[in-house]
Amino acid sequence: MMFQKVHLRLAALCAGITIVILLAMSLGYLYISEQGLRRSHYVSFQNDMNTVINNLDQQTIITHEWLTLMEDNGKYLINIIDNGTPFLYNDRSTPEQKQLFETAWNIYEQTFEIQNLSAAFVTYHMEFLFSSKGYGGNDYYACVATSERSNGTFQVMLLCSMEPLLHQIKTQRLLFFALDVLAIVALTLFSWHFTRRILRPLEENQRQQNQFIAAASHELRTPLAVILSCTSALIRASEKERPHFLESIQSEGMRMSRLIDDMLLLTKAGSFRWSIRKEPTELDTLLLNTFEAFEPIASEKSIRLLIELPEDAVPPILCDEERVRQVLSILLHNAISYTPKGGRIRLSLTFEDKYTRILVSDNGIGIPDAEKERIFERFYRADQSRSEKGHFGLGLSIASEIISAHNGQLLVSDTPGGGSTFTVILQRK
Repeated sequence: MMFQKVHLRLAALCAGITIVILLAMSLGYLYISEQGLRRSHYVSFQNDMNTVINNLDQQTIITHEWLTLMEDNGKYLINIIDNGTPFLYNDRSTPEQKQLFETAWNIYEQTFEIQNLSAAFVTYHMEFLFSSKGYGGNDYYACVATSERSNGTFQVMLLCSMEPLLHQIKTQRLLFFALDVLAIVALTLFSWHFTRRILRPLEENQRQQNQFIAAASHELRTPLAVILSCTSALIRASEKERPHFLESIQSEGMRMSRLIDDMLLLTKAGSFRWSIRKEPTELDTLLLNTFEAFEPIASEKSIRLLIELPEDAVPPILCDEERVRQVLSILLHNAISYTPKGGRIRLSLTFEDKYTRILVSDNGIGIPDAEKERIFERFYRADQSRSEKGHFGLGLSIASEIISAHNGQLLVSDTPGGGSTFTVILQRK
């Protein structure tokens, strides 16, 4: 439940920050793009008006055909006043268009100061924007050209609707909105899965810690119960019975001490405080010493312990000799524990250009394939019924941590004919 709340909050935070950044960038780009569209559209209108005015100056007679051509298939609306009198061409306009022109003329007269033209001027024109609320609320570009001719003053107003530009802007906004919605959905899903993936190792670590504490408590409870029972019995025991209870207390105390030492060792490994002191080590000598130490133990259980070393001299490798010895001790101790009487355990060494391999093979009860991936977990024992009292399920975890600290590998496989083979792979350099 705790991780679900953290997952939800973290996903919301991650998605919220990215969405805010996305929207800010989208709005900024949209604003710049719209300003550019408006500016380019207005410049295009001014250029068209320059062309129209130049054509107007060259016309001695204004005909309906020329005016129709200037309207450019309805792109522009034209209104003409000749010496203060509306041109007959204006009668073609609809009542709404006439009202529009009236509004535009009023805005032009109120906004711009009309100056008398000197002889040096032939025609001048002014462009401006206006909005006619009474005509659909559309914005318009307007251009008024005034020409002084021999027969009087001639004025032309051209209007260009901004509806195509506004439609383009609206389409762009809808496109950005759709893209932002898709991006928000994608970012939300990504944040949800990404944060869950981030939290998964933490959740798994928390689960393993809980399992570790539960397993450790279970393992400590048994010897502690024996110690308390023996202590209680020791108070009422006779002189002859006391050594037996004291021996049981000592045995269980040592068992608890070993368990605590193993847990502290794993705790150091998990907190990256495990010290590895690498020095040049002759592994063949290390294997011989380990073999001599465990050979009597194997003989007591009628188990044959064998060793195989390369005929050629084995080059020294950099490793922590004591830690590697500890790994071999764990592997041999397990092999002896799970190999029946009359069995065989083989300790061998091979080396290549880059790697050195140490193999501990037995023909014991073996490990099922389904259990091979879990035997390196803390407090895990593949066969609870065959586990000895001194095994806590921590040995292989410790061995795996030691080899990982050496940047090596600890692998398990089946021995041909039955049993298990543990392979330690160490880099030579």
